[in-house]
Amino acid sequence: MQDARAHPARPWADLYRQRWEIELGFREIKQSLQDAEPVLRSEQPELVRQELWGVLIAYTLLRRWMGKMAEHVKVEPQRISFHTASYAIVNLLAIPSLDSAGTLPKQLEALLAQSRYFVLPPRRTGRYFPRVVKNGPTNSRRKKCQSVLTDWHWPEGGPLR
Repeated sequence: MQDARAHPARPWADLYRQRWEIELGFREIKQSLQDAEPVLRSEQPELVRQELWGVLIAYTLLRRWMGKMAEHVKVEPQRISFHTASYAIVNLLAIPSLDSAGTLPKQLEALLAQSRYFVLPPRRTGRYFPRVVKNGPTNSRRKKCQSVLTDWHWPEGGPLR
């Protein structure tokens, strides 16, 4: 596994980047779609499966629409803010309009026209942070800063007269 020719680093880094995107998707589901609730509401196994499918379908539909938004403004889909865009899309669908139901496509087109407001800045590249051991919490008291002692001046004549 340590042979650099047999196992070059680039494919492993690409796999890790892809895995990280999947983890970000899980975070979006848990924090945005489920309002940071730690568990599903259902208690029966069949209802838990149904609830999971519902969450996954909702996530997929939101991501597809965000893909259209990204296409509209010519950026990659990861640059569309999930939290902001999902809030706008869900509110558009959840809050009943005074117009007829046939105006929903028009409202979605208006949301698509506002896509530029949901674009995040590009991700920073070339960042590298080597692993280090950090100091953990301690129960002992910390030493006072030495600058506190050097700022104090003796009265005239110093400590010894």
